[in-house]
Amino acid sequence: MNDIRNIAFIGAGNMTQSIVGGMCKSGYPAEKVWISNPSTGKLDKMKSELGVNTSQDNLEVVNAADAIVLAVKPQLMAEVCDHLKQHIDNLADKLIITIAAGIRIPKYRQYLGDDIKIIRVMPNTPSLVGQGMSGLVADDSVNDADKSYVTEAFNGVGETLWVSDEDQLDILGAVAGSGPAYFFEFMDSLAKGAVELGFDPEKARAMVQQTCLGAAQMAKESDLSLEDLRKQVTSKGGSTAKGVETYQQRELHNISADAVKAAVNRNQEMAKLF
Repeated sequence: MNDIRNIAFIGAGNMTQSIVGGMCKSGYPAEKVWISNPSTGKLDKMKSELGVNTSQDNLEVVNAADAIVLAVKPQLMAEVCDHLKQHIDNLADKLIITIAAGIRIPKYRQYLGDDIKIIRVMPNTPSLVGQGMSGLVADDSVNDADKSYVTEAFNGVGETLWVSDEDQLDILGAVAGSGPAYFFEFMDSLAKGAVELGFDPEKARAMVQQTCLGAAQMAKESDLSLEDLRKQVTSKGGSTAKGVETYQQRELHNISADAVKAAVNRNQEMAKLF
């Protein structure tokens, strides 16, 4: 990573742990990373394992940093931001990054000031195993160097995708953010189907999870469309064709589309709560 800045994380939850772990694994200097949290358990663990700087004081880590990652729950964001605004004079000089769901950029300007530079990032839970899909959005206050910096940082836990506006980020959240739950639901249904036919539960899970992993890797490495990949596996008149036909009769496409729409609607409802 060429652009190394002092970066502070406010909040030491699972996502912070995965992002910081990925950054350090990718070569980011631990001495440039600061983390604050009200309790010490997670801080002590990260300091011991990674060598990062830790504190129970948000102001201490923010004063030490050029970039600040707001990684607290949405319902705590207003309080945390108000404390920063009251006590940090040069917030406009720092890059603000938020990974909280639901809160839009204009609201952060109300919380922190109209002159802040802010990027919203929506990581997903596979970031915890280095296979994340993080969506990013910023307005015109953020320059290309800042965007490149955040892209490289979050590439440490998977892949990144810039979107054009916050409506697009809602859609990304409904697919990539919520998507792992959809896949787990589908995987669970496949495994239960095998168990109902007499398969051992542990073996059913092993079979399903490896099949899912393999299919995802094939999709990632292939230039074919997802539909064409499906056709490759589906011999005309064979058993796979019968299984796929069942999904098509039940209109799996519409079910998935409705699920994404429902999640987008909820994202938009949540934005009105803050």
